[in-house]
Amino acid sequence: MDQTATQEKIGAPSRPRPEQTSPLKNPVGPLIAPIKNTLIFACVLKGISSVAGVIPFIALAELGRVLLAEGPADEGRAWLVVGVAVGALVVRLVFLMASGGLTHLADADLQLNLRRRMAEHLSHVPLGWFTERNAGEVKKALQDDVTTLHHLVGHSYTDMVGAIITPIAAFGYLFWVDWRLALISALPLALGMFLMSFQYRGYEERMAEYNKALGEVNAAAVEFVQGIAVVKTFGQAQQAHGRFIDRTNDFVEYFWGWVSRRIGMSAAAETVLSPVFAMLVIAGACVAFVAFAGVAPVDVLPFIILGPGLAAPFMTLAYAQNDMMLAKEAAYRISALLNTPTLPDPTHIRTAKDAAVSYNGVSFSYDGETQVLSKINLTLEPGTVTALVGPSGSGKSTLARLLPRFWDPTLGTVSIGSVPITEISPSELYRKVGFVFQDVQLLRSSIAENIALGRPEATQDEIEAAAKAAQIHDRIVQLPRGYDSIAGEDALLSGGEAQRVSIARALLADTPILVLDEATAFSDPESEAAIQDALSTLIAGRTLLVIAHRLHTIVGADQICVLDKGEIVERGAHKDLLAHDGLYAKLWAASEAALDDRKGVSK
Repeated sequence: MDQTATQEKIGAPSRPRPEQTSPLKNPVGPLIAPIKNTLIFACVLKGISSVAGVIPFIALAELGRVLLAEGPADEGRAWLVVGVAVGALVVRLVFLMASGGLTHLADADLQLNLRRRMAEHLSHVPLGWFTERNAGEVKKALQDDVTTLHHLVGHSYTDMVGAIITPIAAFGYLFWVDWRLALISALPLALGMFLMSFQYRGYEERMAEYNKALGEVNAAAVEFVQGIAVVKTFGQAQQAHGRFIDRTNDFVEYFWGWVSRRIGMSAAAETVLSPVFAMLVIAGACVAFVAFAGVAPVDVLPFIILGPGLAAPFMTLAYAQNDMMLAKEAAYRISALLNTPTLPDPTHIRTAKDAAVSYNGVSFSYDGETQVLSKINLTLEPGTVTALVGPSGSGKSTLARLLPRFWDPTLGTVSIGSVPITEISPSELYRKVGFVFQDVQLLRSSIAENIALGRPEATQDEIEAAAKAAQIHDRIVQLPRGYDSIAGEDALLSGGEAQRVSIARALLADTPILVLDEATAFSDPESEAAIQDALSTLIAGRTLLVIAHRLHTIVGADQICVLDKGEIVERGAHKDLLAHDGLYAKLWAASEAALDDRKGVSK
């Protein structure tokens, strides 16, 4: 079984490279498929507009030939040429506006469609997928990468059509006038394209290396800024600063090496494609043809007017190529998100009758190879407290997070009220199971909305009652706008305060089953006391599964399960486990020693 199939089976989180996520060489096409016909029509309109845009220059050249011809000027023909030029300008304007309007409307539809698809898809991916990713990664796909497609859809396709059609139309006219001068007029364009092809050779690989190097600089900067207090405390500021400087120097060295190899070729290509260079070539050829080939001076006028601008559209193609590359990278990330395996929906929805929880032969692997949990059998009776303890990496968090279905087990079932959670609808599951973890997540919305996340219909009195029970009400009313203050804006809460908001959220949701990753593990003493008071209210009468980091907080648990290497190696009450003198007794002794050390330091 390949890796992708394994991930789909177990619903495990993963971070596949975009190339692994989709077999498509270029995922842009499938993403813009819904607006394909609109884009084609817009490109046709842009093609007509481009031809119409060349006609006034042709008319100018023809008008010159009419007015400068020997003998009396053909007044009627002159006015006809002027009329054609004016009409062409009107056609160009109308079709150009229509083309641009269509592409921008199509772009708006595409962005709305993609964001809706991603939001819908994200609502069905395993919750564990989010634990491996920060909000910035999701925001980049939903916002930045979708926006990156704007220039491609709104401008690049039609710009490329214009850049191709315009010189073709102009060359067609020039070949009709004099094919020899037309070929000479094409020389700057051919030479410029040749030089530009060298410039873009290996561009995608270089751009990938550029993004990697820039990412390392950003990571070093964030590491330095976020850890400045710690590194200064331990006298390592110079070392941390040095790492940042090293990454920056590496980036500058790489970037300069890349640019220095391209700068000469780029300058040469842009010089050759410039109107001034084209004018010199064409003017020299025209003088030679008039002097030695018997061409009338009036017949070189079209080449002087149109020739210098023939190469200019090619620069548009170069910019459009860059847009295509950026869009391709963005499309890979969007496709990766849309291809993230989702949890299967229940085929037969059932309702759990009580809050009893059971793990039956549960095994789990993130990658389909390494077992994180192995053959776990565990029962949580309604209204009891079950604590999970064990060394770091023993599988405690994974076991606990299978209950709110962060992932599905590789083997076995997790059941509530004798009903497998895979047969319970997601909305019903989260009315049954609540969770409070150390890594608190507050939405960028009002504090009231954050508390009422599990019960949006809750009244203000109910929200405030939950906040009071969570020991956070007094702090909220001190905020600039009280419960209407926005988290992260005018509600800047400490870690302990944010934790109490999450406890208020769980209290208001009032789920009969609660998964608790010990919320006081990283709190200061004042916050810890308030959180413990809030938790005592929260856990009353509920089926509680708690991940214990400080063993003295779970001595009264109904059952304590000791995990080691993904297996439950001991279980029982605190006194019984101490008497057994196994792994739990060793963990307890280490915990007591650490507690004594902290007390000694505090004295």
